[in-house]
Amino acid sequence: MRPCLPEAALRNVAPEVSAELRFQPFELNPHMPPEGQDAYEHLHQKYGSSREQQAQAREAIRARGAAVGFTFRPEGRSRIYNTFDAHRLLHWAEREDVARQVALKKALLKACHTDGENPSDPEVLVRLAQEAGLDPKRAREILQSDEFAAETRERERLYTDAGIHSVPAIIINNRHLISGGQPVEVFERALRQIAGAAPPATALA
Repeated sequence: MRPCLPEAALRNVAPEVSAELRFQPFELNPHMPPEGQDAYEHLHQKYGSSREQQAQAREAIRARGAAVGFTFRPEGRSRIYNTFDAHRLLHWAEREDVARQVALKKALLKACHTDGENPSDPEVLVRLAQEAGLDPKRAREILQSDEFAAETRERERLYTDAGIHSVPAIIINNRHLISGGQPVEVFERALRQIAGAAPPATALA
């Protein structure tokens, strides 16, 4: 799977600028029941959108994903699921190894948006944790308990209280916010400005 946009920007500014990616919990639908909800029904209730409008939005998202090497299912997700357990595993993964947290996050995105899997299914989550290099037995123990629930809720509140109410939201050095799905160039420019690095020389033809 190709790097995410911030990773692509970091490649472009290396070695002058370096950074470590960490993923924080944020739930778009924190009150979603375990069985989930039909995707069309949910989006219609939330935004009043028609099937045609939702199809247009999916195509726009699919095209933007394809441009950076990520495959969104053309038909979209059939259901919207609760993601809290996935966030608990991501919290644990960060404590274990930041690189494995990144790997787990990418695996979750692919499972949900490319493969159409249920990100609240414990068996899916255990498998993805193992694929990310984490201990599947430990992952199962966490999912069968309330471990890291309080810490994850606290982290969620920290960022919502700071004004984060939508995703994607990229925070650099806990001070600088980039909201929305911005092009790689936006991230690259921000990283250089924040780090105080000079922009690369431009050759004029």
